Amino acid sequence: QVQLVESGGGLVQAGGSLRLSCAASGRTFSSYAMGWFRQAPGKEREFVAAINWNGDNTYYADSVKGRYTISRDNAKNTVYLQMDSLKPTDTAVYYCAPKSGSGYYDRTYKYGYWGQGTQVTVSS
Repeated sequence: QVQLVESGGGLVQAGGSLRLSCAASGRTFSSYAMGWFRQAPGKEREFVAAINWNGDNTYYADSVKGRYTISRDNAKNTVYLQMDSLKPTDTAVYYCAPKSGSGYYDRTYKYGYWGQGTQVTVSS
């Protein structure tokens, strides 16, 4: 079973940047695509970004495209989410998870294990 620890969240002003990290345990990290999701109070968890096993392919929600960048370092078992030009609507708890199977990178049901999340708050 994969264990995930997200970090890097915090309070930032609109227009600012944050870099989230997700450290994963287990020797099979490099074989999984990884995704970032977020959940705001009273809302469903939503897809943010995903990356395939070797980093060659990335996928983004329209709401973050051009502002966020997902990357991974398989030697460190870590996936990152660089968030720039942050908006108050980006405020949420951010989660990372490994994806199972092929395709459907934006579907929550493709991701089975979740970390505890890290809070991102963007003030106006």
